[in-house]
Amino acid sequence: MRIESGIDGLDEILQGGLLPERVYLLSGPPGGGKTTFGVQFLAKGALQGDVGLYVTLLECPQNIINDMSNYSFNVIPLIKVKKLLFADLGPRMEYGYMDELKDIIQPHEGIEGVSSEHEAPSPATVFKELAAYVAEYNVKRLVIDSMTAIRFATHDPALQEKEMTRFIRNLKKLGCTTMIIGELTDPTAYTTEQFASHGVIFLHNFLYEKQMTRAIQIIKMRGTKHDCNMHKVQFTERGLQVEGLLQ
Repeated sequence: MRIESGIDGLDEILQGGLLPERVYLLSGPPGGGKTTFGVQFLAKGALQGDVGLYVTLLECPQNIINDMSNYSFNVIPLIKVKKLLFADLGPRMEYGYMDELKDIIQPHEGIEGVSSEHEAPSPATVFKELAAYVAEYNVKRLVIDSMTAIRFATHDPALQEKEMTRFIRNLKKLGCTTMIIGELTDPTAYTTEQFASHGVIFLHNFLYEKQMTRAIQIIKMRGTKHDCNMHKVQFTERGLQVEGLLQ
């Protein structure tokens, strides 16, 4: 069984779609389309009846909602019927900020280890919150933006790698199809997230023949035949669209 990614042209190079209930790493430089990919993936599932949750650890959720409303994803209607959810699990914002975000679910109170007002969230804290949301809202598709926010919660490199492995292993038990967003800019600079995830999707944004070019590359996809070459990517009113091979 496969599930549709929601990205036009992507499923054709993934044997019909993604394998469900797996963890995928979505990475790339700024401007590659990671946020758009994530919301597009959730919106597709929401339109099919599956609840999707976008967890932000860095950006203001309302900014993401505003930006994604420029596409034909039906973001606002899906939020209103609680098929598309946004949660802010980053450091607590200024006083009164959360009170203004009526459609954004708030962190659970009373969970042991919840970070203080300005403290960076830890992998363990974030996972506890995620598990609670998944159970409460019956979440089937999950996006976490981004791993950088929790990877550097500790300054000990060895502990960072251990916590990332532990975090991803626990994500696999949630029963969701999960996209974790990374800030990796070099697809050959291998990280724990790449090894631990079931699949690695890289969104490129680089100068090619004197013009900026966007492309997508499937670095890894367990259980799926796929093309490892770069395919062109375009932004359309329907979101990202995968096209032919980059020549």
